[in-house]
Amino acid sequence: MMNIQLFTRYSEQFDRGDVSFIIVCGALVFFMVPGVGFLYSGLSRRKSALSLIWAVAASNAVVIFQWYFWGYSLAFSSTATNGFIGNLKHFGMQDVLDEPSPGSPLIPELLYSFYQMEFACVTVAILMGAIAERGRVFPALVFCFIWMTIVYCPLACWAWAVNGWGFKWGVLDYAGGGPVEIGSGISGLAYSWVLGRRSEKELLNFRPHNVSLVGLGTFILWFGWLGFNGGSAFGANLRAVLAIWNSMIAAAFGGMVWCFLDYRVEKKLSMVGFCSGTIAGLVAATPASGYIPLWAAVIMGIVVGAVANYATKLKFFLRIDDALDLAAEHAIGGIVGLLFNAFFADGKLVALDNVNTSTQGGWIRHNWKQLYIQFAYVCATVAYSFVVTAILAKLVNSIPFLSLRSTPEEEALGMDDVQIGEFATDYVEVRRDYTDWTPAYDKDIPAPAVAGDRHGHPETSAYGHHLSHASHSQLPHANGNGIKPGALTSIEEKTEHTNGHGVVEEVP
Repeated sequence: MMNIQLFTRYSEQFDRGDVSFIIVCGALVFFMVPGVGFLYSGLSRRKSALSLIWAVAASNAVVIFQWYFWGYSLAFSSTATNGFIGNLKHFGMQDVLDEPSPGSPLIPELLYSFYQMEFACVTVAILMGAIAERGRVFPALVFCFIWMTIVYCPLACWAWAVNGWGFKWGVLDYAGGGPVEIGSGISGLAYSWVLGRRSEKELLNFRPHNVSLVGLGTFILWFGWLGFNGGSAFGANLRAVLAIWNSMIAAAFGGMVWCFLDYRVEKKLSMVGFCSGTIAGLVAATPASGYIPLWAAVIMGIVVGAVANYATKLKFFLRIDDALDLAAEHAIGGIVGLLFNAFFADGKLVALDNVNTSTQGGWIRHNWKQLYIQFAYVCATVAYSFVVTAILAKLVNSIPFLSLRSTPEEEALGMDDVQIGEFATDYVEVRRDYTDWTPAYDKDIPAPAVAGDRHGHPETSAYGHHLSHASHSQLPHANGNGIKPGALTSIEEKTEHTNGHGVVEEVP
C-alpha cells in the first residue's frame, strides 16, 4: 500500500519528460569520462598512453563509491547550515528518494544525486591529467578519494547547496565554473607542482602520439557537454536549449580563434590547436551558458580562445610542468565564464526554466555588485583549490608506499610498462624498444627474412642486408618477453642511446 502511495505522489509531482531528459543528460555526462581518457591518451607519449585511460577509468569508480558513501551528503545535505560543507544526513544515500531536489523542484533528489555524481566523475577525470607521464596511478586514486572529500564537496556546497555561502550571496555559477573547472584546473596545477617536472630528456621535442585520439576525445567531450550544460537547467525547458546553443557557439568560436592564433606562429592549421580552443570554449560556457544571451556567447568564445591560448605560457613562467594544460584550459576558461556572468547575465533568460524567476543578472541589467561577487568567488575557489590540494598531495606523498612520483628510470621506460603492464599500442611481437632486437653490426651475418612485403620485393635491414637472404638461425631468438638473449635489458642500457622519444640517436 505504501509503495502505491509513493508511486502516486511521484507521478503527480514530477513531469516524466523532465525526469527522462535528466536521465539522458546524466548518461551524456558519463560519456565524457572516456572522452577525457581518449583525449589525454592522444596527447601523451605512446609509452604512457594507456596509463592515463586507466587512471581516468579507475578514478571514475573511486568517485562513484565516494559519492555514495558520503560525498553527496557532504555537498548537498540541506540540514547543514555552516555554508562551507554539508553533514552526514544522507550518509550512504539514506533518505534520498522522491523529495524535490535541492537544485530544482522539477526533479526528485535521487535523480539529482545521480546527475551531480557524474559531474564529480568528470571533474576527477580532468584532474587525472596531472599525473601524465610520471605519476603513479594507485597513490593517485587514494588522493582522489580524499580530494573529493575535502576539496570538491566543499566547492560544490559553496556554489549549489541551499545553505552554501556562495549560493546565498548570489554567485552565478550555472554548471560548475568553480567546483568543476577551477577545482580541476587549479588542483591539477598544484598536483603537478608537487610531482615536479618531467626529465628534460622527456620534454625535448615532445609531440602527442596520436592526434586522431585527441580529435575523437574532443568530440566525445563536446557531445557529452551538451548534457552537462543542457541538463543543468534540470528540466526539458527553454533554458536548457539556451544553454546548449551557448555551448555550441562558444566552442566553435573558441576553436577557430585558438587555431588561427597558432597559425600566426606555425603557419599550420593545427588539429590539436582547434581541439584545445573548442574545449576552452566549452569550459567557459559551463558557468555561463544558462545565464547569457547568444550574442554574448560569441564574444565569450573569442575571448576565451585567445586568453586560454596565451595562458598556456603560464606553466613556463611558473616552472610547473602542467603537462596537459589543465590550468590554461579549465581554470582560466572557468574564470572567464564566471566573469562573463558579471557583465552579461540576464535574469529574463534564467527565468526560462520557470523556477529561478528572481535572479537579477549582471551589468546589462544594472546589477553592478555582481562583478565583485563573481570576482571574490573566483579568488576563493582558486586559493582554496591550490592550497588544500598542494597540502594534501604533500601529505599523501610523504607516506612511503604512496609516493606520487615514479622514479627517473620508470619514467624513461614509460608508465604503461611500469604501472599497467599493457599498452595502448603494443609492438612486442616485433619490438618494444629499438635496442631489444637490434644486433651488433656484423657484415658477415645476414638479417632475418620477413614475409609479406607488399611490393613483392625483399625488405632491407637497418644495415642494408636484403632480408630474403637471411638465415633465421644466425640471429638470437626472442624469449617469452619478446627480448633476445644478450640484448640490452636494463632501463639504463635501453635508454642510453635514445633521445627520450623512442628515436635512436646512435646505435653502438
